[in-house]
Amino acid sequence: MWTSFWPGLMLAVHATTVAVWVFAIPRLLGNAAGAEPSLSAGTFVSFLLYTTMFVAPIEVIGQMARTMNRATSSAHRVFEILDTQPEIVDVAEPLRLEPVVGKVTFENVTFGYDGVRQVLRGVSFDVQPGEMIGLVGPSGGGKTTVTNLIARFYDTSGGVIKIDGIDIRRLDTGHYRRQIGMVLQDPYLFHGTVLENIRYGHPEASLAHVVEAAQAANAHDFICRLPHGYDTVVGERGQTLSGGERQRVSIARAILHDPRILILDEATSSVDTETERKIQQAMDRLVAGRTVFAIAHRLSTLRKASRLFVMEDGRLAECGTHRELLAKPGGIYRRLYQLQRELQ
Repeated sequence: MWTSFWPGLMLAVHATTVAVWVFAIPRLLGNAAGAEPSLSAGTFVSFLLYTTMFVAPIEVIGQMARTMNRATSSAHRVFEILDTQPEIVDVAEPLRLEPVVGKVTFENVTFGYDGVRQVLRGVSFDVQPGEMIGLVGPSGGGKTTVTNLIARFYDTSGGVIKIDGIDIRRLDTGHYRRQIGMVLQDPYLFHGTVLENIRYGHPEASLAHVVEAAQAANAHDFICRLPHGYDTVVGERGQTLSGGERQRVSIARAILHDPRILILDEATSSVDTETERKIQQAMDRLVAGRTVFAIAHRLSTLRKASRLFVMEDGRLAECGTHRELLAKPGGIYRRLYQLQRELQ
């Protein structure tokens, strides 16, 4: 609409100026017979200036029409989001766990994102507080879906998820999520200082506590080497930091937040060996005393897990320790482990 309207408006505006010149020049110069000019130069200049003063507001009005149109379109999109009804809603009188202990139970859980294809099919397990669970298996097996349901980003299609013996749908979602920590493969850092990013989940934390968390995450040394230390602005998504540095800032954030349930999603998949070693040391400090669900394709990083859950085609295909699953002839985990060793 704008590309049709604006050229037409400009054509009319400038055609007005051209018309003034076309009609004024013969009268200003006189005719071919040498007659006296019927229009003085002063009158012509004055009329030309008045014409310019007339068309300038028209251009401004045209620009205002475009601005209002864009504002209306933007407002429509904003209110469309604000008016969207959330899929996850609390019950009339939600419960608050003070604090969450960390026992997680799945009872015959089924789930599908589109309501047609089942991503999880009858998954059942019981995780005790303080256990570290490794989620492994082929891509598309349902590992990330399990963690999404634990955080209640979605509700189950069937079955029940219980936290400390209480149906997750009866909990105050906001209060419950504040007791969950997540360290993702691609950590999100905001445009702000390192200090603000680490404090994100615990904004009232003191500088001493932030430094303590950064030291536990093996991040303090590289932060001190930054131009302004903890007051260094990292840019949108932490673009001024390397992948390993962003990951350690994310781990420091999780340590400071001190969650009861921790979700790790491929936290060391895209870093070099030395950085992975530092991140792994930080992870060992982070997982202590918490219920942890760790997704990893590098099976060697899950040797310290209490148990391993092997997900395949939406089902819990195998469950056991690293040694138990390796000793299982023809097992899925044993096949995946041997394949990775052959590729190294």
